[in-house]
Amino acid sequence: MSHGFASNESGQSAAVRVSTLSQEIAAFLTDRQARGLSKRTVEFYRQELAGLRAYLEVQDIDDVRSLTTNHLHAYLAQLARRRNAGGVHASYRAVKTFLRWFQMESDLPDGWANPISKVKAPRLVGRRINPLPVEDFLAMLATCDRSFAGDRDRAIQMVLLDTGCRAAEFLALDVGDVDLDRGTTIVRGTSRSRVVFLGSQTRRWLRAYLAHRSDVSPDTPLWVTQQDARLTYAGLRRIIGQRARRAGVAIPSLRSFRRAFALLSLRGGMSVLCLQRLMGYSSLSGLRCHWLHNQEDLRRAHEQAGPVDSICSGQMGESDNDDSPPGDNDATQPPAVPVPEAPCP
Repeated sequence: MSHGFASNESGQSAAVRVSTLSQEIAAFLTDRQARGLSKRTVEFYRQELAGLRAYLEVQDIDDVRSLTTNHLHAYLAQLARRRNAGGVHASYRAVKTFLRWFQMESDLPDGWANPISKVKAPRLVGRRINPLPVEDFLAMLATCDRSFAGDRDRAIQMVLLDTGCRAAEFLALDVGDVDLDRGTTIVRGTSRSRVVFLGSQTRRWLRAYLAHRSDVSPDTPLWVTQQDARLTYAGLRRIIGQRARRAGVAIPSLRSFRRAFALLSLRGGMSVLCLQRLMGYSSLSGLRCHWLHNQEDLRRAHEQAGPVDSICSGQMGESDNDDSPPGDNDATQPPAVPVPEAPCP
């Protein structure tokens, strides 16, 4: 699309028809689709830019070039009154991507400055999501009977914890994605697929749940309601909330299952590279939000890999002339140094 001004045969500037904001957004979304972005990502841009368009219509603005930094500041401030910090930041990212695309793809007059360049990203307040406690997980499982709902809800919790799937990936699973004999599950992420695994106990209860269902085909949704409709995000949250209330424990978030998978896998000795692959991250940086180690985790890690003990134990094991002071195995062991109770930052 052309925007701004062009020179005619006499060398004078001639006005070029300017596309409307709606047309530019439509062209941007088409570009995102052509680049192979997932349907979910394209829909994210569509919804966020629809909010911006609705706001600017009230301001009687239908030309991207008329957009100013003040307009963007006011829009984000309005969003902050009804969204949390993460929601405002998400909208900022969508608008920034759109305006950068507009700047690259358009013929703009000299002196035009992208208004987003002077808008700082909204501050994100870190919110730590704790992993699901093992005791709470077991208590919730204990509320499940052998009915359809009981076997389904038990299988749901076990598969969530055993695979570390994101909620959207989990809900998109079909029966054909699961191989109960091999214990594998194909997870279709936003940009790539991966294989995750199910332990023997999880497979056992997943079979028990599927035994309640008849006429199941490979393309049938794996998780369904009692009316045989695919389970939704709201429905999944409702199931987890009901089980938590029956167990008398705090209602966990869906992400807390994923966090628990990461932390328990690390404690069990899984390498970070394997964990990265299983959780669907393209790099190790994605695991940072899951590295929630308590003081005891750090103590055990240091006992296993502390450099001084490792060096000294290796050297002293080969030396016949050991004049080191009494150590942990001597009767004259010094008193233990108390460890402060402050949490690790």
